[in-house]
Amino acid sequence: MARVSVDGLSQEPLEVLVTARKLVKCFGDFTAVDGIDFEVRRQEAFGFLGPNGAGKSTTMRMLGTVSTPTDGDLTILGLDPTTDGPAIRSRLGVVPQEDSLDTELTVRQNLSVYGRYFDLPREVIKARTAELLDFAKLTERADELVEPLSGGMKRRLTIARALINQPDLLLLDEPTTGLDPQARHLLWERLYRLKQDGVSLVITTHYMDEAEQLCDFLVVMDNGRIAAEGSPRDLIERYCTREVLELRFGREALTPIEERLAGIGDRIETLPDRILVFAADGEAAVAAVNERGLHPDSSLVRRATLEDVFLRVTGRTLVD
Repeated sequence: MARVSVDGLSQEPLEVLVTARKLVKCFGDFTAVDGIDFEVRRQEAFGFLGPNGAGKSTTMRMLGTVSTPTDGDLTILGLDPTTDGPAIRSRLGVVPQEDSLDTELTVRQNLSVYGRYFDLPREVIKARTAELLDFAKLTERADELVEPLSGGMKRRLTIARALINQPDLLLLDEPTTGLDPQARHLLWERLYRLKQDGVSLVITTHYMDEAEQLCDFLVVMDNGRIAAEGSPRDLIERYCTREVLELRFGREALTPIEERLAGIGDRIETLPDRILVFAADGEAAVAAVNERGLHPDSSLVRRATLEDVFLRVTGRTLVD
């Protein structure tokens, strides 16, 4: 099945690496993943977007073959994870939420030791280690212990380690959580380079800017289900207007104000601390607000984001 681009034209079908149909994962009476369908294709960055507890990490554990599905069908690299787990894992790269580096070893040793788990020849490990140190911008720290490294450096090393076996598929679970903005942007640049080099990525995140920057195709998850899917641009165009006007009114009750805003823009959403007016022209919406005698403490016109998409399809924001 070819995916459809924003302009309505079918994209050239790419090889499917992962197929999930009615995938379910339960823990006792709790259903963490509730009958989801998706496909991951070669040479794309596929993203799961949603808040903590949406089912993203549980899905990733099934893709990594460390958790068995409760129900449904899952095929990874043409293999069945319930019977072919070792064969699949040998072709995966996995970047977990928490770094699991050996802090008593040097940066270089973390890569070389990990390469031995895949029975790679020593000369191959040596060559790939040099390449990955350069990729992660850690060549100058290669012979230093891991412990003193910054969070961003450790994250880049974790990603480099996951690439030592030249995987067909790289799984990244919340890759930039806890990093400062500068470290996040550097990591994005490294991941974007991987995508350009043809590495297939599966990324979970609750950062909408990260999803927009990195992902070719997204599924928006909420309460274990897929609420929406498509490219970032397609999702924004499908569920939102071009611009959003944010209005803040201090301590005033927002419900009466929302009623006075009726008819401005395409729709209005009231959040605990602000009112969102979705409109094609944000400045025209500001003028309409002023004409009705309303005087917000602050007003901001911005472009629509994936968080606005999540609000539309689930009724709440990503940070709820």
